[in-house]
Amino acid sequence: MVGTESRPVSLIVTVKNEEDTLPGLFESIAAQTVQPREVILVDGGSTDRTLDVARPWRKRLPLTIISAPATNISAGRNLALSRATAPIIAVTDAGTTLDCHWLDEISQPFLRPNSLQPDVVCGFFAAHPTSRFETFLGATTLPDVHEIRPARFLPSSRSIAFRRSLFESGITYPEWLDYCEDLIFDLRLKRAKARFEFRPAAVVGFRPRSTLSAYGKQYYRYARGDGKAGLFARRHAVRYATYFVGVPLVLWRRDRYAALATGAGAVFYLRHPVKRLMRRRRDLARRDLVLGLLTLPFLRLAGDLAKMVGYPIGLVWRWQRYGVRRTWRGIPEEPSTARGVILEE
Repeated sequence: MVGTESRPVSLIVTVKNEEDTLPGLFESIAAQTVQPREVILVDGGSTDRTLDVARPWRKRLPLTIISAPATNISAGRNLALSRATAPIIAVTDAGTTLDCHWLDEISQPFLRPNSLQPDVVCGFFAAHPTSRFETFLGATTLPDVHEIRPARFLPSSRSIAFRRSLFESGITYPEWLDYCEDLIFDLRLKRAKARFEFRPAAVVGFRPRSTLSAYGKQYYRYARGDGKAGLFARRHAVRYATYFVGVPLVLWRRDRYAALATGAGAVFYLRHPVKRLMRRRRDLARRDLVLGLLTLPFLRLAGDLAKMVGYPIGLVWRWQRYGVRRTWRGIPEEPSTARGVILEE
């Protein structure tokens, strides 16, 4: 381990079939300038060699491995939280690599005098692409740090830290939800009046999806999660209105001014991806930059189509589970069931 200082932090990770990505994550944990008191890994029933890959790392990290088959990511996190011993919890995901100062940055605010400490520290995550397609996709889907509005930012659980006492008070990840679970957790923290602090230097590297089909599946699942959770109804309504009312109306009327307005709207919609790609132009050959600029609209379109398929499927699930009257009324509260049969390696 690189860092010799240990912080009173429990680092929790949930995994399933991550034999290829786990070594990179563990290497980045071992390379932290300060080390967590413990690392708790919950495996949700891997059918590959994930557990075999994880076991040898107990020699280098204060690692506890918990096998909990048939648990989703929320149940796995709640289980890890129930076993954590440190007063501060840091959370990340498989498929990521941590900047060597990540744990230091995300836990530093909790070392201040009590009156100056936050309850939640929001880290950041950035694209770490390994191909041209992943570079284009990262520019399409992941914001740059200066685009974040700290007061409104809801952190991904790829990069977050919070007081364990919040979990002990009953704030848990929603086990009825398979995607967007971290947004619901954030909203529960907000509702509890937890004090948030954005820490942009606490950076986690995240690899975008490597194929168009994997990207489409990812955003289908995200939108299905929005539907299940009752999130972002207005945003999805605008998307449906644009594609199913606005665009067909322009094509049918063939009005020059309406077409110009639609084109201007499309440029506005693509402004952030284009700016992100242009910021990366020094790392791209000129032909790749041109190819990327031509590809961005199609990636946006593919993501929007995936969302429009996924969202109503999530809404139907919500109607069936909670009824029409509760579909549009807040976030359901359900008790944690993250117990069951646990095999600790």
